[in-house]
Amino acid sequence: MTVLVTGAKGCIGAWTLRYLLDHDHDVVAVDLPGNMHRLELILGEDVSRVTLLDGDILDLNALHEIVGTNNITHIVHLAALQVPSCRDNPSLGARVNVVGTVHVFEAARQAGVHHIAYASSIAAYSPEMTLEPNTLYGVWKLANEGTARVYHRDYGVSSIALRPYIVYGPGRDFGMTSTPTTAMLAAAAGHDYHIPFGGRAVYHSAPDTGAMFARAALATDFDDAAVFDAPGNVVEMQDVVAAIHAAAPDVAITFDDSGLPFPAHYETDSFAQVVGDVAVMPLRDGVAMTIDTFRRALADGRMTYSA
Repeated sequence: MTVLVTGAKGCIGAWTLRYLLDHDHDVVAVDLPGNMHRLELILGEDVSRVTLLDGDILDLNALHEIVGTNNITHIVHLAALQVPSCRDNPSLGARVNVVGTVHVFEAARQAGVHHIAYASSIAAYSPEMTLEPNTLYGVWKLANEGTARVYHRDYGVSSIALRPYIVYGPGRDFGMTSTPTTAMLAAAAGHDYHIPFGGRAVYHSAPDTGAMFARAALATDFDDAAVFDAPGNVVEMQDVVAAIHAAAPDVAITFDDSGLPFPAHYETDSFAQVVGDVAVMPLRDGVAMTIDTFRRALADGRMTYSA
């Protein structure tokens, strides 16, 4: 099997590659030029094991050529613009997040790839857990779920989407919910930090998240267009802060009381019925791993922190 990962230089993309390489799969990674820092942090010398191609999912012809010439058998589609970028440039956000996703499904259909895993988001929900998103990003993620259903019904391309909530860990350095990870980086550097939200949420370690997307893509017997809420730790922000303090007791991490405009928790058991048991790293272990990784990267110059 050869797995194509779009958006491979993002946090989840890099950890998806990590899982696939650790399980001896051939991987082809497509993303825009530059921004190698996450791959270097997470893969290290194993970057050389990845067929890394510059590419843009808005270029359907180039994407089709990549899928065909590299004998791609499975796809993990993660390329997207996140909430802040979508808010700043809605037209580009719509093209990348919606048209780009159509291009991935169309390239798969044309090349005879029968299964795709792709990223939806908690942003598809309202706080009341209705499918009435409060952001353009969420609207477009919901549109992608509709695209996937039609491609399965009309063309036989099956898919599994995951809706993560708060992904944290090495490589998570951008996006609306990245500040808990920034707090971990600050703690690793010995600095205080204020997280601008609080409340109850589902937290997914980045390694777990990459593994879930990889396993979703490798579910070769699956024949449907399904969307699952991603398994994780349902915790309060004070639990996150306590986990940071356990690993870095000499820093002050504070947070606002206001929660995010999404459901506080959701049902997460259905995904395991498709891929088998899903290991979820305990929050304290995930935070300790993250802070330890950051400390080592700060010490050897792979990362920097400025308050």
